[in-house]
Amino acid sequence: MKVSVLTRAGALGAFLALAGCASGPGSIYVPIGGGEQTRAPEPPRTSTSEPEEAPVWRKSEQPEEPAVVEERRDTAPSYQDSGERLSPAAQSLVSEADNLLAQGNTSGAISRLERAQRIAPRSAEVYFKLSEAYVAAGQLGSAEQFTLKGLSLAGDNTRLQRAGWLLLADIRRARGNVAGADQAEARAAAL
Repeated sequence: MKVSVLTRAGALGAFLALAGCASGPGSIYVPIGGGEQTRAPEPPRTSTSEPEEAPVWRKSEQPEEPAVVEERRDTAPSYQDSGERLSPAAQSLVSEADNLLAQGNTSGAISRLERAQRIAPRSAEVYFKLSEAYVAAGQLGSAEQFTLKGLSLAGDNTRLQRAGWLLLADIRRARGNVAGADQAEARAAAL
């Protein structure tokens, strides 16, 4: 009796298991409450057949706003307009260099003027003094280059520009460049 009950129970279990597996294709979702079976929601898809949502910008991804540039209204001209004024230290070195040039010590004068140049690198006066020292040392090529640099830094100071053009004319004449000297003198006369 026990064997037949166990055989029937096993057969019933096997039948139910096969019946569960044999059910047709359908959704694995079961509606809550066991009511009428409705269609389960579609799982999310990776394809882009639907219209894209608006992008969400994070703070770090947002484009930067243009910086507000404040206008500077300086009433004093910049060094490019008027040339740089010499500091007391640079002025002292230029004075020492003048004394050394008067004594014939050109290397000492050049050394002092190079120190003054480091203190006031945008001063046209220092470059013109260096040019004079190199003329005294007989190095006319260097003298012409320092004069041209000084002219580029003279800004709108006509006194410095005129002095620079006349110095350049003398240097070019000494180098045998008569046409270049005439051009430099014409520039000085036009100021």
